[in-house]
Amino acid sequence: MKKKNIILCGFMGCGKSTIGNLLSKKMGMSFVDLDSYIEKRENKTVAEIFADSGEEYFRQIEKEVSKELAQKKALIIATGGGTLTFRENVDVFKNSGKIVLLDVPVEVVSERLREDTTRPLLNRPDKEQAMRELYEKRMPLYKNAADIVVNAANSPLQVCMEIISNL
Repeated sequence: MKKKNIILCGFMGCGKSTIGNLLSKKMGMSFVDLDSYIEKRENKTVAEIFADSGEEYFRQIEKEVSKELAQKKALIIATGGGTLTFRENVDVFKNSGKIVLLDVPVEVVSERLREDTTRPLLNRPDKEQAMRELYEKRMPLYKNAADIVVNAANSPLQVCMEIISNL
């Protein structure tokens, strides 16, 4: 029987790509970063998609790609920070596997993203405040979507081992 998917969710900077890559090696599954997948498909960065076509267009592509990936098996999928704030995407992924929330305190996220300029929703003068507001808004949605919650403030290896033991 083919393995179900493992869908990683959490706020930007929580380590979805890092954990996803490591977990894929440990579990012998393929890793897909949703944002990178969209960038390849659109031949633009997420920031360029937001700038050229707007967030609504990006979210539509994100929904299409979520459905496409959910049809496959044995994938570890790192979702974008906003992907699972939409019920439709949550339902699509719940049917294809387990959703794992990489839970990180906002202070850790703030530290990790301090020098980051690649995230369109944080590219503004009040970056710190914007990040905290978005975090407060999104975290309850992530927790509601998740089948498993792990402390992602630990080392990547510890986080992977915790995910594996919870599966």
